[in-house]
Amino acid sequence: MKKNILSALLIATVVVSCTKSTSKTEKTENPDGSVTTTTTTESQTGVGVDTANINQAKEKAQTKIDEAGKKIDNAADEAKSKIDATADKTKENLHKAGQDIKQGAQDVGKDVKSAAAKGASKVEEGAKKLKEDLSK
Repeated sequence: MKKNILSALLIATVVVSCTKSTSKTEKTENPDGSVTTTTTTESQTGVGVDTANINQAKEKAQTKIDEAGKKIDNAADEAKSKIDATADKTKENLHKAGQDIKQGAQDVGKDVKSAAAKGASKVEEGAKKLKEDLSK
């Protein structure tokens, strides 16, 4: 869409700015022997202009617009690729962090079980000793 608008504006500018001017200089001799110089300038716009030059300018403009469009598309593709790569890397880092948290939670769970088992065995030993002491 942008290419079409730019093309239309460029073509309109070229057509409007193209003016063909023709200058004619006439020298006439007066009866007293002096020479009078008359210059006439004829300007033509639009229809009388050489269309080959306009078409050539149009083609050059279209080529440059196409090149600019390709550059924009390439830049957009590169940006998308970089964003996708960053998103993938972030996803991997988050997954790894989740795995680390899960492993840490499992380790803490094992430590808690082990501590609870040791505490329970000490309580049992203490209860046995207390029972023995009471039976004496």
